[in-house]
Amino acid sequence: MKRVPKPVFFIVALLILAFSFTAVFGVSYYTGDNKNTVVKGIGDIRWGIDIRGGVEATFKPAGNYDATDEQLESAKSIIETRMISQGITDYELYADKGSDRIIVRFPWKNDEKEFNAVEAINEISSTAQLTFRPGKEYADTEVGSDGNLVYKTPTGATAEVLMDGSSVASAKAGLVQDNSGNSNYVVDLTLNEKGKQTFADITSEYLNQTVSIWMDDLMLSAPTVQAVISDGKAQISGSFTADEANSLAQKINAGAIPFQLETSNYSQISPSLGENSLNAMAYAGVIAMIIISIIMIFFYRLPGLIAVISLIGQMALSIAAVSGYFVTIPSFTMTLPGIAGLILSIGIGVDCNVITAERIKEELKMGRTLDGALDKGTKNSLSAIIDGNMTVVIVSIILMLVFGPANILSVIFGESTTGTIYAFGFTLLVGVISNFVMGVFFSRVMLRSVAGFKFLRKKWLFGGAKNEK
Repeated sequence: MKRVPKPVFFIVALLILAFSFTAVFGVSYYTGDNKNTVVKGIGDIRWGIDIRGGVEATFKPAGNYDATDEQLESAKSIIETRMISQGITDYELYADKGSDRIIVRFPWKNDEKEFNAVEAINEISSTAQLTFRPGKEYADTEVGSDGNLVYKTPTGATAEVLMDGSSVASAKAGLVQDNSGNSNYVVDLTLNEKGKQTFADITSEYLNQTVSIWMDDLMLSAPTVQAVISDGKAQISGSFTADEANSLAQKINAGAIPFQLETSNYSQISPSLGENSLNAMAYAGVIAMIIISIIMIFFYRLPGLIAVISLIGQMALSIAAVSGYFVTIPSFTMTLPGIAGLILSIGIGVDCNVITAERIKEELKMGRTLDGALDKGTKNSLSAIIDGNMTVVIVSIILMLVFGPANILSVIFGESTTGTIYAFGFTLLVGVISNFVMGVFFSRVMLRSVAGFKFLRKKWLFGGAKNEK
C-alpha cells in the first residue's frame, strides 16, 4: 500500500473542519450598521416559498398596449432569466396569452425583513431599458431610499438615444478605487461588435462633454467623456452598493422587457412549512448526526471516526454549493424537497463509508496485514460505491433537465412542479458529488495517513478482532 505522510491526516482534518465552520456560519464583518459578507453561509441561503413564503403577482402590459404572443413569451423568458440569475429556482411562471397576463410566484430574499411585496415585484418586472444619451437634462426629481436625489425622465437634447442595451454583450459588477483611495462598486460593460463601433463614434463626437446613462427613465450616472473609447469597454458608476451593482448587471444581461409592465394584482404567500419547522428539522439533523457518529465510531473505530469527519465535510460542501459560498457557483433556493435531497445524499455518504469499513473488516478476518487489508478493502469497495452513486447522478441530472429552467416535460407534468422537483435533483446531485470528494477521496487519504502512526497500527482499531495487533 502506498503510504501517506502522517501529518496529512491532521492537515486534511483541520482543513475540513475549518471549511465546515465557514460554510455553516459564513464570514462577514460590519462597517457601522452595514454588514459586509466575505463568505456566504447558511444565513445567506434563500429559502423557498414552502419554508418562508413569498410573493404572487399578475403582470399586464401598461396602458392599452396589445402585446403579441411572441412579445409576451419574450417578457416571460426575460423575467425567468432574471430570477435564475439571482439564484431563484423555486418559482412558478405562466404566460396567459389569451388575456395578456404573466403570473409569477417567487420566494422572499434571504435577508428580507420588511417583506415589501411592491419592491420585490419591481425587482423582476422593471423594463430594464439601458440607454446612453447626450447631456443630462431631466424633467423630474425625487428623493431615493438613501436620501439622495434621483433624476427622472430625460428631456430636451437628452431625449435622444445614442445607444441602447442591445449593443451590450455582457455586464458584470466590479470594484474600482477613486482618486481618494475609496472603493466604489461599478458595472463593467463589454460591447458587441456593433456597439464597439457605435461607442467609439459617441465618445469621439462628445469628447469632453457629458453622456448620461439611463435605466428606463432613471439616470444612473452622467460622466464626462475624457477620451475616445474604441476597445468596446464601458463602465457605469453611480454610488452603487454591491447588491445594486450585481442587480443592475443581471438586468442588463437578461435584456429589456419588450413593453412596460404594470401589476394588476399581487399578494403575499404564506409558507406551508414555516421557519419553526425548519428549526425543528435543523435540531433533528444535528441529533441524527450525533447518533450516526456514535454508531460509526462504535462499530468501525478509526475508519468510523474518519467517516464522521468526511460526512461533516460532505454536509459543508453541499451547503456551500447551495449558499453561494463559491463565487463560480450561483446561490440556490432551498425548498423542502431540496432538503430531502440533501438528507438522502447524506444517507448515501454513510453507506459509502460503511461499505469501505466493512470491506476492510473482511480483509482483516481473512488474515491480511493491516496495510494489505486497507489496500484491498478500499480498492474492492470502490466499484460498488461508483456503481451505486453513478445511478443516483444520472437520475439527478434527468430530474434537473426535465424539471429545471428548460421545462422539457412541463407540458405533461405542469409548470408548477418544475422548481420543487428541480431542487430535489440539484441537492441530490451536489450531495453525491460531495460524497465522492469527501467520502471517497479525502477519507481514504486520511485512513492511509493514520495507518502510519505506530501506536495506531492495531488491527482492532480498524475493525479487526480485539486480540489482534
